[in-house]
Amino acid sequence: MEKSFSFSSYHFSAASQKQRDKDLESSSSIRGGPQWKSAGGEEELAAFFHDHDTILQVSEEVDGFLETSATTPPLLHVPDCVHRLTKILDSMVYRYNTGKSKLGKDAEDDDLFLAVVDRISKISAILSTFPCDPSVLDKTTFSLEKAMSFLEKHLCTILQDPKSSTTTTTPTSSNHGSFRSGSGSESKPKPPKKSSSFGSLTQVHDAALCSPFDLVNLSDPPIIPTLSSHQDQDQDTSFPAFSPEKVSLMNKIASAMIAAGYQTECCVAFASFRRIAFKTALQEFGYVSVGMEEIHKMQWEMLEGEIATWNNAVRHCITVLFNGEKKLYASVFPNQQSISQNLLSDLARAVIIHFLNFAQGVVLTLLTVEKLFKFLDMYETLRDVVEIAIADGSYLERCRKELAHEIATTKLRIAEATMAMFRDLENSVKGDNDRVPVPNGAIHPLTRYVMNYLEYACEYKDTLEQVLRQCLHDDYHSCRYYSPIRKIELEEDDGTPKNSALAIQLMTIMDLLSLNLEYKAMLYKDFALRSVFLMNNGRYIVQKVKGCKDLHQCMGDNWCRKRQSGLKLHHKDYRTETWSKVLNCLSTDGLQGNTSSVLSPRANKDKKPKQEVKDKFKRFNSTFEDIYKTQSSWVVSDEQLKSELRASIAALVIPAYRSFYGRFKHHLNSSRHVDKYIKYHPEDIEALIEELFDGGTSKRKS
Repeated sequence: MEKSFSFSSYHFSAASQKQRDKDLESSSSIRGGPQWKSAGGEEELAAFFHDHDTILQVSEEVDGFLETSATTPPLLHVPDCVHRLTKILDSMVYRYNTGKSKLGKDAEDDDLFLAVVDRISKISAILSTFPCDPSVLDKTTFSLEKAMSFLEKHLCTILQDPKSSTTTTTPTSSNHGSFRSGSGSESKPKPPKKSSSFGSLTQVHDAALCSPFDLVNLSDPPIIPTLSSHQDQDQDTSFPAFSPEKVSLMNKIASAMIAAGYQTECCVAFASFRRIAFKTALQEFGYVSVGMEEIHKMQWEMLEGEIATWNNAVRHCITVLFNGEKKLYASVFPNQQSISQNLLSDLARAVIIHFLNFAQGVVLTLLTVEKLFKFLDMYETLRDVVEIAIADGSYLERCRKELAHEIATTKLRIAEATMAMFRDLENSVKGDNDRVPVPNGAIHPLTRYVMNYLEYACEYKDTLEQVLRQCLHDDYHSCRYYSPIRKIELEEDDGTPKNSALAIQLMTIMDLLSLNLEYKAMLYKDFALRSVFLMNNGRYIVQKVKGCKDLHQCMGDNWCRKRQSGLKLHHKDYRTETWSKVLNCLSTDGLQGNTSSVLSPRANKDKKPKQEVKDKFKRFNSTFEDIYKTQSSWVVSDEQLKSELRASIAALVIPAYRSFYGRFKHHLNSSRHVDKYIKYHPEDIEALIEELFDGGTSKRKS
C-alpha cells in the first residue's frame, strides 16, 4: 500500500488561526481581562508608552522584581511596574498591528520589543505561583498571547515570501503530504524531460525484414539526460532565498516564542511554510508528483521521462534543497538543536518516503528488458545520493533508521526486478524462433540488439555486480538465479568463485545467443550462406566484446580466442563449399596428361582434346558467374572480415586460374569465337572477387 506522509507532525489551518484570534478578542470579557484604555483611546496609550526612556525605566524595575521574586517568598502584592510593563507590551503590539511600527525595520526597536515580551513571559511564570489576585495573571497572559499571535503572523509573513513582505495566507492542512499542484493559482510545473528509449525486443522481428544497411544503428545505446552543474549552482545560491536580516529576525522571533512556551505554534508555522516552499522549489525544477494509479496507466515512453525527471529531482533535492534547509534551520534555531533536528527529520522523512513511493510504483509495472537501465538509474540514485545523505547527523536517529529500512527495501525490489528483466532477456533470446532468415546473411537484428544491450549494461558494471550479488547472496550455492548452462562454472575446485556474478550472467546470455544463431543459420538452404551468416554474426560479437573494455574483462581472452577459432572453421567451410567447385573446373584431368597432346596430329584430327579445353573454360565461366551473381549480393558488414574473405578467395582461385589460363589460352587462338570460351583474364577475375559481399551495390563489368 502506498504510504503518505505530511511534511510535519503538526496540524495548522486557517480556521484554527482565525479561531485563536477570536478567542484573544473575547478573552478580556470572559476572564475579566484588561480594561486599560484611557479617555484619549488606545492611540494615546500607545504613544505614551512608546517612549524609550519610559520603557527602559519600567524594565529595570521589573528586572528588580524578577530578581527579588527568585530569592524571597512570594509577595501578596504585585508592584505597579508589572502593570505598566503589561500596558507597554499592549501598546507595542497595537502599533505593530496598525502599521505605525514595523518589525524588522529598526533593530533597536525590535530588540526592545522582544525584551519586553521576554520579561512578560517571565512575569507570567512567576505570577502563576503567587497567591494574588488572578486577574493580574490573566492580564499578563492575555497580553503575552496577543504578542505571540502577532509574532506568529509575522513569522508566517517572512516564511511565505522570503523576498518581500506580503499579506500572509495561512497554509491549509489539505496540502499536507502532497507535492501536486492543488489549485490553478500555483506555478505550473515544467513538463518532464523525455529521454530516448533503448528499444524493445519486439522491434527485432520487424527489423529482420529490412535491408541490411538499414540495421547498422539498430538499438544503439540511449543518451541519458544529465543535469547541468550550473543549474544546481544557481538554485543553491537562491534557495531558501532569505536575506541575512530576515534570518536574524526569524531567529529572534523563534527564540522569543520558544522561551514563552509557544514552541508548538512556532514549529507549526515554520514546518508548514517550509513544506510549501519545498514543494514549490521542486515544481520549479520540473518535478510533479505522480500517483500509483497514474504510474500503472502510463505508456513506457512517458514513464521513462518521469523516471529521468525523478532521478534529477531526487539528486537536486538531496544535494541542493536539503543543504539549504540545514543551513536555514541551523541559523533560525542555533540553540535548539533538538527542534532543528525534529523539523528537518520530519521534512526529510516526508519527502524521501514520497520519492520512494514513486520508485516502488515503477517496480510494480510490467517488467520488460528495455526498462532495465532506468531501473538501474533509480538504484544508483538511492545508493549514491539518498543513503549517504540520511547518514548525516542532522537527522534524528529514529528517522535515519526508518528511512534506511525503507530505502533498503526499495533497493531490494529494484534488484529483484533487475533479475527478472535478465530472465526475460534470456527467455526472449532463447525463444526467438522467427523462421524468416535475414536477407543475404547479414548480421541478425537480435545479435545487434543483444550485443548493444550487453555493451550498455557494462556502463553499469559496478551497480549490476552489486545488484546481482544482492539477489544471489542467499541463493549462491543453490544457483537459483543462474541458468543450468553456466551453473558448473560458478566455483573452482576449492569452492572459491570463478567468475563475477555479472560475468556469469553475460556468458549465459552469450551462450543462448550463439545457440539461437546456430538455429537461424539452418534457415538458409545454401550451406555457404550459412557460413557467411555465422561469420558475420560471430565477427560482430567478437568485435563488440573487444571494443568494450568492461565487456572484454567479463568475457576474458580465452572466450575471445575460442570464438575466433570458430570463425576460422566457418571460413574454411565456406571456402570448401563454394570454391572447390571452381577449382574442379580448372583441373587438367582428362586432358591426356600434357599440353603437347592437344596439338598432336591425332588431336588435330579428331579435335577431342581441344574441345575438352573449351568445355573446361566454359564450365569455369559458368560456375564463377553463378557464384559472382549470388555472392556479390551477400553482405559482410565488417570491412576487415570482407577483406580477409576476398584475399583468401583470391589466394585460392587466382593462382589456379592464372596457371590454367597460361597453359591453354594459346591453344584456342585459332578457334573461332575464342572470346566465347576465354571470357576473363586473371586480372578480371581478381577484380570481380573484389566485388563480392557488397550487398549488390557493385556492378559487374560488361
